[in-house]
Amino acid sequence: MKIDRIFLFILACLISSACADLNYTEETTRDEDWTYEYYGDGLKNMVFDVYAQVYSGEFDSNSAYFLAGATDEAQYALETGAVNNYVNGGWSTANPYSYTWEKSYRAIAEVCMFLEKLHKADLSEWEHNSQYHNWVQQLEIFPYELRFLRAYFYFELFKTYGDVPLVTTTLTNAQANSVVRASADDVVKFIVDEIDEIAPHLPATYTIVPGTEIGRATSVAAYALKARTLLYAASPLHNPSNDKAKWEKAAEACKFILDNAKAWGLSLSSYGSLWGNDAFFNPEIIFGIGRNASNSFEMAHYPIGVENGSSGNCPTQSLVDQYEYQDNGETFAQRYPGDIDLSSVDPYEGLDPRFALTVVKNGDEWPSNGTQKKAIETFIGGFNAAPKYGATPTGYYLRKYVDGSCVTTADNQVTTRHTWIVFRLGEFYLDYAEAVFNATGSANDATYGMTANEAINVLRNRSDIQMPEFTEDGDAWVERYERERLVELAFENHRFWDVRRWKKADKYFKTVQVANISSDLQLTRSTVNRQWSDKYYFYPIPQSEVKKNPALGQNPGW
Repeated sequence: MKIDRIFLFILACLISSACADLNYTEETTRDEDWTYEYYGDGLKNMVFDVYAQVYSGEFDSNSAYFLAGATDEAQYALETGAVNNYVNGGWSTANPYSYTWEKSYRAIAEVCMFLEKLHKADLSEWEHNSQYHNWVQQLEIFPYELRFLRAYFYFELFKTYGDVPLVTTTLTNAQANSVVRASADDVVKFIVDEIDEIAPHLPATYTIVPGTEIGRATSVAAYALKARTLLYAASPLHNPSNDKAKWEKAAEACKFILDNAKAWGLSLSSYGSLWGNDAFFNPEIIFGIGRNASNSFEMAHYPIGVENGSSGNCPTQSLVDQYEYQDNGETFAQRYPGDIDLSSVDPYEGLDPRFALTVVKNGDEWPSNGTQKKAIETFIGGFNAAPKYGATPTGYYLRKYVDGSCVTTADNQVTTRHTWIVFRLGEFYLDYAEAVFNATGSANDATYGMTANEAINVLRNRSDIQMPEFTEDGDAWVERYERERLVELAFENHRFWDVRRWKKADKYFKTVQVANISSDLQLTRSTVNRQWSDKYYFYPIPQSEVKKNPALGQNPGW
């Protein structure tokens, strides 16, 4: 069976022009009864309203400064970038970056309302419409899609705040302002139980559903959500006693995905095809967010000096240092721990191919479009470097997710589709490896049919990667695994959360290394100190919410 790729093209134009508005008045005919009697402009748009909340907001991956700039992956070029508040002390209960709280509970409330009023849906007046039977069949799937989305939003809340209110019914204002937080374990149990119940009712592909629509939740996306949730639940932040049973559940959930991937039509793709205009058709992506043709992300991340480029998230030397060489697995930092004379040696030659697909370095021709293509200069005084305002502070620019075929000139601009990855198959080889290692205590234990090392080597043996295999075990394995996860999933919005769930911010987030390249091409490293407090492992509950409902309490340290 060939799985339909899941992309959330939310049909923004439909939503903005024909949303189901339940704040009806006597002046409009679109009252609640109307909403439940019309399919497209009524019932279906109610579902779209919930989908529209997924990964949309101030720090989603379509933002000019998504969360990479708050990790050791990147430094945001402009000091005024809001993401810098995560690392400069500008984060507080009064400035809590509360979008996850707000959008999640808004979506959850919409789901609860829909499920409670679904019995009012009546399309009988349309039974002679040629689409009637298709609408009825699609309507039967809506409750399961919405329950998946509710589980998704509870995962977002769980990973962000830990203990959160677990609400599954519509509430009055008085009830909403008196709810208490459920334990993180209870929230995880709710997510897993929901997925186990609804996944069999969701199609693995919408090619067998009337309308063959994309952009909808599948059973595969549901199983992916379950596996990631269980991995997070087993991690040190949420599992301080290191309960092995939690790791075992995570390993089983990840293995289920790997075992069934082929039957679902999933396969690993080349690394560079994970983004760009044609990523829409990528066979590796399980669940993603599609955006219509645009070049706004390119404007945000093309280098200073490229017309309309703003630098954006600039990869750090800390990230570059983690890439290994193809000949022996030595890292960049191990081979070149000190200053480098770039005029006499090319330290980037022979690096993991994922480096060149992720990072733009001095001398690279970029962007790739014929209109703007030129050699990038990141040395001091160079065309794309300091002292120009907004130039890279790290010595590098971002390539991954940035579509170099986009043209950002004032005239004759070129735009392309973008797909932001939520779940892809490659992640679950890593998730499985981590879970199995922690469940069995060894990277070479085959209890689950595949060892942790074998799982990682599937990724490293891809034809376009071909990196030395993993053979380590113990602490050496953990160190190399964390490096591999950083490299493979760079800029896919994992690092911010991985380091938190591992409780290793002291190791990775307090300082980052950046490169300074002199006009005579001498590369030196310098250290950027960042503010970190252990209270940052969880977001603060928004102060405005605690004022309305003191029963919520506050997360530790805030």
